Amino acid sequence: MAVLVAAACLLAGPAWAARADRNQPITIDADKPGTVDMLKQVVVFNGNVVITQGTITIRAERAEIREGADGFRAAIAIGGAGQQASFRQKREGLDEYIQGTADRIEYEGRGDVVRFLGRAAVKRLRGSTPADEISGERITYDSTTEVFSVAGSTSPTPPADGASGPGNGRVRVILTPRESAASEPEAPR
Repeated sequence: MAVLVAAACLLAGPAWAARADRNQPITIDADKPGTVDMLKQVVVFNGNVVITQGTITIRAERAEIREGADGFRAAIAIGGAGQQASFRQKREGLDEYIQGTADRIEYEGRGDVVRFLGRAAVKRLRGSTPADEISGERITYDSTTEVFSVAGSTSPTPPADGASGPGNGRVRVILTPRESAASEPEAPR
C-alpha cells in the first residue's frame, strides 16, 4: 500500500498527468519486489516496471522515485539491456499524445520538466499517426511552456555519413503540418 501511495504522489503533478489523469488510480507492475524507504522517502521498482495512471504509461527496467524535503518529487526511469525506458501521455483536451524513449528518463516535479537522456526520441502523435518527431542525445520537455530543447552528443566530430539522429552526435527535428494547413492552396507569388 505504501508503494502505491508513493507512486501516486509522483504522478499527481501536471507534467505527468492530464487534469483527468490526476484523479485516476495508479497501477504499478514489476517482475521483482520493490523497496519503500519511508525515512529517506525513496521508492525503487525493478524488473519490467510499468506504471500507469489514466492516460499515462511509464515503462522501465528500473524506476526510482524520491520526495524532497520541500514535498516535490523526482523520478528516474532507466531502460535495460536492449530496451529503453519509455513515457507516453495524452495531451489535455486533444487527440494527441507525447511519447518518448531514452536510455534514461528523468522527471522533476518542481519545474514540471521531463528529460530524455541517451539515444532520445520524442514524438507527438495525432491519434496514432506520428506528427512531429525529435531525436538526439538529450531532449528536455517543459510541459508548462510546452517547449522542447534538443542537443546532440558533445563529440566534436559529426558522423561521416552526415546522418542525423540519436547516438551519432547530431539532432533531428521533423515538423509535420496539420491536415488543414497541408490542404490549403498555396498563395500566388
